[in-house]
Amino acid sequence: MAKKVLIPIPDNDFDLTEVSVPWKNFIQNGIEVTFSTEKGNIGKTDPLLISGVIFGQLGAKPDVIKIYRELEQDKAFLNPISYESVNPSEYDALLLPGGHAKGMRQYLENNILQNKVVEFFKEKKIIGAICHGPVVLARTMNPDTGKSIIFGKKLTALTKKLEMLAYYLTFWKLGNYYRTYPAYVEDEITSVLKNQKDFQQGNGMWKPFVIEDGNLITSRWPQDAYLFAETLVNRIKG
Repeated sequence: MAKKVLIPIPDNDFDLTEVSVPWKNFIQNGIEVTFSTEKGNIGKTDPLLISGVIFGQLGAKPDVIKIYRELEQDKAFLNPISYESVNPSEYDALLLPGGHAKGMRQYLENNILQNKVVEFFKEKKIIGAICHGPVVLARTMNPDTGKSIIFGKKLTALTKKLEMLAYYLTFWKLGNYYRTYPAYVEDEITSVLKNQKDFQQGNGMWKPFVIEDGNLITSRWPQDAYLFAETLVNRIKG
C-alpha cells in the first residue's frame, strides 16, 4: 500500500519551493500526496516568487518554477480537501511548508488545522516543517500538558538572521512584505521551547540544514528544500 502525505497550505502566498520540491520528490518515490486548504479552495503561491521580488531577483529558481508549473496541473493540487475534513489516521506524514507574505496568516492562525496537527502528533506520525511551517507547531498546544507540542524538541525554522536579511534587502520598495508578523519567527518559536538552545541555526545560510528529533523533521528556508524533501522521503519509506 502506498504511503500518504498531507500538505496543508493557505489559499494564497505559500512558498512554491517549499511545496513543489517535496511534492516532486514524493510522487517520484510513489508517495501519494493530498493537499488541504481552509475551505477546499485551490491554493496559489506568492506571485512575487515567480516574477522576482526585486528587479526580477530574489524569487524562486527557474528549475523550481518549472516544477511548480507541473504541480499546478496535478490532480491532487487541483482538488484539495478542507482542513476540517482531514483524518490524520489516513496519512503517514504531515508536511507544513512556509511562506512569508500576508496570505500565510490564514494557515498559520487556523485553529482547525492546529487541532488536526495535535492528532498527527499524538498518533506519532512523521511531521516535517520548514521556514514558517514550525510556527504552526509552536502555536499548537498539547492538551495533556498545556504546552506547545514542540516543548522539549530540538528543531529549526526561519532564523532571525535570514528573516532580517530578506527584510533589509526589500523594505525600501516593498515595506514589510518580508515580515509576516511584527515578531520574528525565531523569537516566537523559542518562546515556547523548553530551552532556547533547542533552536538550531545551522552551519551557514548556504549549507542545507535539516534537524531530526524523533518524528519531527525541520528546515529553515528554500535553500534547504531538496535536503529536507530527501530526508522526509527516506523517513516515510522507512
